[in-house]
Amino acid sequence: MPPKNRAPRTIAVGSPLTLPCGVTLPNRIAKAAMSEQLGEINGAPSQTLTRLYSAWGRGGAGLLITGNVMIDRRAYVEPRNVTLEDDRHLEAVGNWARAGSREGAVMVMQINHPGRVAIGPLNRLPVGPSALRPGTIGYNLRKPRALPLDDIADLRRRFVRSAELAVEAGFAGVQVHAAHGYLLSQFLSPIANQRTDRYGGSPANRRRLLLDIIADVRAAIGPRALLSVKLNSADFQTGGLDERESLDIALALEQLGIDLLEVSGGNYEAPAMTGVVQDSTRAREAYFLRYAENLRAESAMPLMLTGGVRTLEFMNDVLAQGAVDVIGLGRPFAVRPDIAAELLAGTQEPQTLPTAPRIPIKGTTPINSYLQLAWHAANFRRIAAGERQVSGPGAIRTLVAAGTTVTARALTQF
Repeated sequence: MPPKNRAPRTIAVGSPLTLPCGVTLPNRIAKAAMSEQLGEINGAPSQTLTRLYSAWGRGGAGLLITGNVMIDRRAYVEPRNVTLEDDRHLEAVGNWARAGSREGAVMVMQINHPGRVAIGPLNRLPVGPSALRPGTIGYNLRKPRALPLDDIADLRRRFVRSAELAVEAGFAGVQVHAAHGYLLSQFLSPIANQRTDRYGGSPANRRRLLLDIIADVRAAIGPRALLSVKLNSADFQTGGLDERESLDIALALEQLGIDLLEVSGGNYEAPAMTGVVQDSTRAREAYFLRYAENLRAESAMPLMLTGGVRTLEFMNDVLAQGAVDVIGLGRPFAVRPDIAAELLAGTQEPQTLPTAPRIPIKGTTPINSYLQLAWHAANFRRIAAGERQVSGPGAIRTLVAAGTTVTARALTQF
C-alpha cells in the first residue's frame, strides 16, 4: 500500500533519500550494525576497525551503521567493543568516522548498553530494570542488580554524552539501540521489567526511559544531526513486548522527531533477528516486513528494514511500494565489502554469497550462533587487510578455528 500522507512514487535502491534532519543518503542500501569486536583493550577504535570501514565506505552503501559502541566501560556486550564515554579517544573516533564517510557514505554510530546480558567486566554484576536473570544459558550465571533511580539518571547522561562525542568526532549522528534484549529493550519488556516505580508496570512507564533518552539526545545533538532508533517489532516470547505495543512506541518516537527507525526483533532467548524464530513474513523473504507494513499504515516516519532481505527484486519492490525507505544488510557485507555497489549495478544478489556453515548436531543453536559470529568476525579482519575476495565458509574446522581465535582474544579484554 502507498505510505500514509505520501503520493505513490518510483523508488529503487539507487534513489537518494533526504531524512527529516536534512542529511541525504546517496542510496537506499545500508550496512546494518554488526559487532566487529575490533576495539583496543582501552576501548579506542583500532586501526583495523578504521581500515574495515574504509573498505565498506568504498563499497557503495549509502548508510553505514557501526556495531555496538558502549556508553559505559563498566558494561560490555562483547570483548573488544569500542567505548565512548569521554573524549580520551576522540582523535581515533574521528579517524574512524572519516574513513567510512570519505567516499560519500553517511556514518552513524550505534550506541548501546547491554544491561543484564553484559559479558563483562567479569568482576562486576550486570544491571537491569529488575533483578531477574535472563533465560539464556551463559548469560544467566550472574543475577543482575536492579538499577536505582540515581543510576537511571546517570544512564541518561551517558547516552547523551556518547551521542555528543560521536557528532563532535564527525559522525552524521547516532542510532540508539533499543532492541535485541539489551538494556533499553529490557525496560520495554514486561518479562524483564517488573518495576513498580515510574519506569515499570504500565506500557507508558516501561517506554518512559527510552523516550526520555531520545528527547535528551535530540536536545543535545540538535535538529541537523541524524537520530535513529533500533526497535524490536516484538520480543517473540510469550509475555514479552508484542507488536501492538511496539507500534505504539514507534509512533511515540515519531512524535519526538527521530529521523530513521530500524525494525528488528527478538533477543538472546528468542533470536528472531538471526532468522531462528520465524513469522509469516519469512516466506516473503524479510523477517519483519509485516510489522513495517502495519507501521507504515499509521506513520510516515522513514523506516529501515533489516533481516533476511536477499534479492534485489524484493528490495526494489518494497521500496517502490513505500513500505520501507531503506534496506539494511548485515552478513552480506561480512562476505563482500562492495556488495552495495554490485547491487546498484545489478551484478550481484546477496543470496548467492557464501554463508557460515552450521555444526550438524541437533540442539546446538547457541554454539552455532557463536561460531557463525566468529566466522564473520574473522572475515572483518580479512576485509581490513585488503583481501578483495573474502574466503568462503570452508569446513566445520573453519568455524572452530574462528571461534577459538575470538575466544582467545576475549580473554585478554578483562
